[in-house]
Amino acid sequence: MVFDLDRAWDLHPQVSVRPEPFGALLYHFGTRKLSFLKDRGLLSVVQALASAPTARAACAAAGASPDDIPRYARALTVLARGDMLTERRPAE
Repeated sequence: MVFDLDRAWDLHPQVSVRPEPFGALLYHFGTRKLSFLKDRGLLSVVQALASAPTARAACAAAGASPDDIPRYARALTVLARGDMLTERRPAE
């Protein structure tokens, strides 16, 4: 699976986000997986996905610097592979 920053992504509908001082906990009610976001900046990116046209735009909206983008892309890839994120399809 290749995570494309230039596509639209959302949290999976069965994923709940609980902000914590260290970042956040993500829990998938379908798979019962728990993921830890150990970076508040990444939490901001994940929260921005719903309103951003692309994951790259979500990074920009969250205030990520160009140097942060590769790190966030790797983290988003892991979340997508774990079914925490789902690609948003265009409305038909």
